[in-house]
Amino acid sequence: MRTIDLSPLYRSFIGSDHLASMIDAAARNEKQNTYPPYNIELLEEDKYRITMAVAGFSKDDVIIEVQENTLLVSGKKETSDTEQQRQFLHKGISERNFERKFQLGDNVKVLAADLNNGLLHIDLERVVPESKKPKRIEIGSQLIENK
Repeated sequence: MRTIDLSPLYRSFIGSDHLASMIDAAARNEKQNTYPPYNIELLEEDKYRITMAVAGFSKDDVIIEVQENTLLVSGKKETSDTEQQRQFLHKGISERNFERKFQLGDNVKVLAADLNNGLLHIDLERVVPESKKPKRIEIGSQLIENK
């Protein structure tokens, strides 16, 4: 696969270098593994839920971190000596360590997380500040000048 030189974006997007960084990060994350499987749901207009299948992990084994616009979910399972001695005839339930990153849009906040029946639910909401919301201007309104 070809690699794309994104350095012109860094030179021409003044103050928006995070856009170029996101494109660069997306190009690098193409080889992200598929474990654990997950769903992303749209619950309401600005509310989302990520559901990850993390069978065998407890809430103490899973770490959820948000840094800037990246949500990082990682799981590390400590194996005890008794678990290492077990012999499986078939092992279909994977309990390997994982790390999954999600790029969050601007103004997306993580509200809560819950682990129930092997499913990790992470609730998110996009909160648009008043200054970014569209404003309706009435026709015929007077422009107020500062004197």
